[in-house]
Amino acid sequence: MVWRHGLMAACLAAGTAAWFGLAGSRALAQEPDRIFDKSTVWRPLTPNDKLVVYGIDDPDVAGVACHYTLPEKGGIKGTLGLAEEVSDISLACRQVGPVQIKRKLTQGEVVFSERRSLIFKSMQIVRGCDAKRNTLVYMVYSDKVIEGSPKNSTSTVPLMPWGTEPPPKCGDFLKG
Repeated sequence: MVWRHGLMAACLAAGTAAWFGLAGSRALAQEPDRIFDKSTVWRPLTPNDKLVVYGIDDPDVAGVACHYTLPEKGGIKGTLGLAEEVSDISLACRQVGPVQIKRKLTQGEVVFSERRSLIFKSMQIVRGCDAKRNTLVYMVYSDKVIEGSPKNSTSTVPLMPWGTEPPPKCGDFLKG
């Protein structure tokens, strides 16, 4: 019984540390723009369950924007922020202007993260570069401190000329 209490305390400590880490990184990043939502489950006295579409700009690559759709729980638990959200998230990223890579990039680097439950679950959008095809690759997934989810979505942005400007080569901006 003592080992179980110790394990629970360790998990809680790890979850709390992860939550504060995510909260800190999100505070530095942009807030997503809420584009629109669509109700999926009607609830008579509390907010409905919905699918919500958000938009973000890549903070390190000007000219690239991503839109993602995720479910949001309504009801009492959802209203109080106590519902654990499911991992079904879709993603689409596109070139929306001339691409300018602002700094050296790391494969699998977090572009955006957000908590999806009170403590243990988060959503991550990460970026990589397919240098052979000169394409930025974005992936969204959710993770838990103890058990992650294999549900994910991937979107690619081939770097193309915009006007008379030639596109940068994403491989030239990779660290290492």
